[in-house]
Amino acid sequence: MDNKFYLTTTLPYVNDKPHIGFALEITQADVVARYHQLLGEEIFFNFGTDEHGLKIYQKALEENKDPKKYCDEYAVKFDALKRALNLSYNNFIRTTDEHHLKAAQEFWKRCEKNGDVYLKNYKAKYCVGCEMEKTDSELVSGHCPIHPNKELEIIEEENYFFRFSKYQKPLLDLYTKHPEFVIPNYRLEEIKKFVASGLQDFSVSRLKKKMPWGIDVPGDPNHVMYVWFDALVNYVSAIGWPEDENIFKGWWPVVQFAGKDNLRPQSAMWQAMLMSAGLPSSKQIFIHGFITANGQKMSKSLGNVIDPLELASKYGTDAVRYFLLAKLHPYDDSDFTISRFEEAYNADLANGLGNLVSRVAKLAEKADFESGIREQELWGEVNDDLNIFRFDLALESLWQKIKEVNGEIDKAEPWKLEEVPLQEFLGKVTPKIQDIAFNLQPFLPETAQKILDQFSGKIVSSPPLFPRL
Repeated sequence: MDNKFYLTTTLPYVNDKPHIGFALEITQADVVARYHQLLGEEIFFNFGTDEHGLKIYQKALEENKDPKKYCDEYAVKFDALKRALNLSYNNFIRTTDEHHLKAAQEFWKRCEKNGDVYLKNYKAKYCVGCEMEKTDSELVSGHCPIHPNKELEIIEEENYFFRFSKYQKPLLDLYTKHPEFVIPNYRLEEIKKFVASGLQDFSVSRLKKKMPWGIDVPGDPNHVMYVWFDALVNYVSAIGWPEDENIFKGWWPVVQFAGKDNLRPQSAMWQAMLMSAGLPSSKQIFIHGFITANGQKMSKSLGNVIDPLELASKYGTDAVRYFLLAKLHPYDDSDFTISRFEEAYNADLANGLGNLVSRVAKLAEKADFESGIREQELWGEVNDDLNIFRFDLALESLWQKIKEVNGEIDKAEPWKLEEVPLQEFLGKVTPKIQDIAFNLQPFLPETAQKILDQFSGKIVSSPPLFPRL
């Protein structure tokens, strides 16, 4: 069990095609999965699509489609990220999967049996964009700050509620016992403050006659489950719960990846639900920032959305992965512009890594040099940075090594050396390139493998890894 590592992203809604913000989350998760694989661990990497709720129901109606058929079309588009971004996830779950439906209903029954699900009449302001109720204190000028262009809906009906208020102390105890439960730390402090201020029970169902697109509430055909309750259960249903407790226990707990807008649902609501169902908490939750464009949140209405599939098709998979990982801060919001992207591509990939590999390979081919294969390991700084999800710092240390080796070449001027000194120089520099490539594997897997293959045995030159733009 100690040799197993389970991680999951959030499940994106299928109300639109994939965007660069989610490409960031899934790429970050992929790096961590590949890193733990290099450490010799068995990996379960979960990804998929969130397919219920009002937002998706409304989109299906707009397009005059059956909701399930609508979801089928968009699920394929999200699964296409696997090839476009060279992702290693080995499980793609859909919340419309039959197994997931049964798991969500069993989870509901366990919470209900524990006295944490009850009926009541209520009135609330609801943001369809977030699929969450909003209090007046959360609103800005009467609108959700995350979806300011959407009008809030007023819900007034009888719903089932989850007894969230019961879990204030257990949640605070969880955060105290596990100070690295949420990374970065200031997000942990944020959720602790929220929980300490008092918890309100939240709605976990919708009237079926108003919104039929959801999982039926067990024992009550008039209600369907609220989308958050249903979707979060995927983290346990993906690993065999509840049918096979042994498989579940073999993988659980999970490391979760989520954006800052998911802090409350993932680190508080979901953890309380797990406690209610009699299951252990998650292992850790990494909260990443958003991608902005010229300081503005990306949105279709502003016309500043970046399509990761198109970006990868034009510039290459590893070029996209590099920018997302190296040039965007993992914890905070960061700006994405094509000019910044191309500048980083030319400076770091074409002139940095690409130039280093090209010039050494040409020298080695000219000298008929053969490189040996040796044991390699991940550098300490890469381990340290990845353990706190600082992808940017890990790559910064790698590029510092690249800069140092390029500097050694400039100083030595090996193209002026005779055969024996050149062979000696190549014998010193090629292992450094191999080490760089080995440590580059979680981040730029395709590029790293090309370098490792090229520098194993007789080295010959090849087309540039990253042609200048």
